[in-house]
Amino acid sequence: MEHEYAMPQESVAESLTRRELAGSTGLGEGVAIPHARVKDLERIQAVYARLKSPIPFDAPDGKPVSDVLVLLVPKQATEEHLMILAEATKMFSDRRFREHLHLCKNTLDVKGLFITWSLAY
Repeated sequence: MEHEYAMPQESVAESLTRRELAGSTGLGEGVAIPHARVKDLERIQAVYARLKSPIPFDAPDGKPVSDVLVLLVPKQATEEHLMILAEATKMFSDRRFREHLHLCKNTLDVKGLFITWSLAY
Protein backbone atom coordinates (compact mmCIF):
# COMPACT_ATOMS: atom_id res chain seq x y z
CA MET A 1 0.00 0.00 0.00
CA GLU A 2 2.89 2.31 0.72
CA HIS A 3 4.51 1.70 -2.65
CA GLU A 4 1.33 1.67 -4.75
CA TYR A 5 -0.77 4.34 -3.00
CA ALA A 6 1.78 6.33 -0.96
CA MET A 7 0.11 5.29 2.28
CA PRO A 8 2.63 5.37 5.12
CA GLN A 9 3.29 1.82 6.32
CA GLU A 10 3.38 2.89 9.96
CA SER A 11 -0.08 4.49 9.95
CA VAL A 12 -1.62 1.54 8.10
CA ALA A 13 -0.02 -0.98 10.46
CA GLU A 14 -1.06 1.11 13.48
CA SER A 15 -4.68 1.34 12.29
CA LEU A 16 -4.89 -2.41 11.59
CA THR A 17 -3.25 -3.28 14.91
CA ARG A 18 -5.62 -1.00 16.83
CA ARG A 19 -8.61 -2.66 15.12
CA GLU A 20 -7.27 -6.16 15.76
CA LEU A 21 -6.82 -5.39 19.47
CA ALA A 22 -10.56 -4.63 19.63
CA GLY A 23 -11.27 -8.17 18.41
CA SER A 24 -9.91 -10.65 15.93
CA THR A 25 -10.96 -10.26 12.31
CA GLY A 26 -10.25 -13.94 11.67
CA LEU A 27 -13.33 -15.62 10.18
CA GLY A 28 -12.24 -19.24 10.38
CA GLU A 29 -11.39 -21.76 7.66
CA GLY A 30 -8.01 -20.04 7.19
CA VAL A 31 -9.49 -16.62 6.39
CA ALA A 32 -9.09 -13.18 7.97
CA ILE A 33 -10.46 -9.82 6.85
CA PRO A 34 -8.49 -7.21 8.79
CA HIS A 35 -10.02 -3.79 8.25
CA ALA A 36 -9.39 -0.33 9.60
CA ARG A 37 -10.10 3.32 9.06
CA VAL A 38 -7.14 5.31 7.79
CA LYS A 39 -6.95 9.09 7.91
CA ASP A 40 -6.42 11.02 4.68
CA LEU A 41 -7.66 8.08 2.58
CA GLU A 42 -10.00 9.17 -0.21
CA ARG A 43 -11.57 5.82 -1.10
CA ILE A 44 -11.67 2.24 0.12
CA GLN A 45 -8.63 0.15 -0.77
CA ALA A 46 -8.56 -3.64 -0.69
CA VAL A 47 -5.62 -6.02 -0.89
CA TYR A 48 -5.82 -9.81 -1.05
CA ALA A 49 -2.86 -11.96 -0.07
CA ARG A 50 -2.44 -15.72 0.07
CA LEU A 51 0.28 -16.38 2.61
CA LYS A 52 2.87 -19.06 1.88
CA SER A 53 2.96 -19.99 5.53
CA PRO A 54 -0.28 -19.70 7.55
CA ILE A 55 -0.13 -17.51 10.66
CA PRO A 56 -2.05 -17.64 13.95
CA PHE A 57 -4.89 -15.12 13.92
CA ASP A 58 -7.13 -15.94 16.89
CA ALA A 59 -9.83 -17.17 14.49
CA PRO A 60 -12.98 -18.69 16.02
CA ASP A 61 -12.06 -22.19 14.80
CA GLY A 62 -8.46 -21.86 16.02
CA LYS A 63 -7.06 -22.53 12.53
CA PRO A 64 -4.15 -20.43 11.25
CA VAL A 65 -4.84 -17.97 8.45
CA SER A 66 -3.48 -18.14 4.91
CA ASP A 67 -6.11 -16.05 3.05
CA VAL A 68 -6.08 -12.38 4.04
CA LEU A 69 -8.25 -9.63 2.60
CA VAL A 70 -7.21 -6.25 4.00
CA LEU A 71 -9.76 -3.42 3.76
CA LEU A 72 -8.61 0.13 4.40
CA VAL A 73 -11.38 2.68 4.54
CA PRO A 74 -11.53 6.47 4.84
CA LYS A 75 -12.43 7.86 8.26
CA GLN A 76 -15.83 9.00 6.93
CA ALA A 77 -16.74 5.71 5.18
CA THR A 78 -19.55 3.98 7.03
CA GLU A 79 -22.33 2.37 5.00
CA GLU A 80 -20.10 1.49 2.03
CA HIS A 81 -17.48 0.02 4.36
CA LEU A 82 -20.06 -2.18 6.08
CA MET A 83 -21.52 -3.33 2.74
CA ILE A 84 -18.09 -4.31 1.38
CA LEU A 85 -17.17 -6.06 4.63
CA ALA A 86 -20.45 -8.01 4.58
CA GLU A 87 -19.96 -9.03 0.93
CA ALA A 88 -16.35 -10.08 1.57
CA THR A 89 -17.44 -12.15 4.57
CA LYS A 90 -20.11 -13.85 2.46
CA MET A 91 -17.59 -14.48 -0.31
CA PHE A 92 -14.99 -16.10 1.94
CA SER A 93 -17.63 -18.09 3.82
CA ASP A 94 -18.41 -19.89 0.55
CA ARG A 95 -16.31 -23.06 0.38
CA ARG A 96 -16.51 -23.14 -3.44
CA PHE A 97 -15.19 -19.57 -3.67
CA ARG A 98 -12.22 -20.45 -1.44
CA GLU A 99 -11.53 -23.58 -3.49
CA HIS A 100 -11.62 -21.62 -6.76
CA LEU A 101 -9.44 -18.91 -5.22
CA HIS A 102 -6.79 -21.49 -4.32
CA LEU A 103 -6.80 -22.75 -7.92
CA CYS A 104 -5.96 -19.29 -9.29
CA LYS A 105 -2.50 -19.23 -10.85
CA ASN A 106 -1.91 -15.48 -11.06
CA THR A 107 -3.21 -12.09 -9.97
CA LEU A 108 -5.42 -11.71 -13.05
CA ASP A 109 -7.21 -14.96 -12.18
CA VAL A 110 -7.70 -13.77 -8.61
CA LYS A 111 -9.01 -10.39 -9.72
CA GLY A 112 -11.38 -12.06 -12.20
CA LEU A 113 -12.75 -14.36 -9.51
CA PHE A 114 -13.44 -11.44 -7.19
CA ILE A 115 -15.16 -9.50 -9.99
CA THR A 116 -17.36 -12.38 -11.11
CA TRP A 117 -18.17 -13.84 -7.69
CA SER A 118 -21.60 -12.28 -7.37
CA LEU A 119 -22.54 -13.51 -10.86
CA ALA A 120 -21.14 -17.03 -10.50
CA TYR A 121 -22.24 -17.84 -6.96
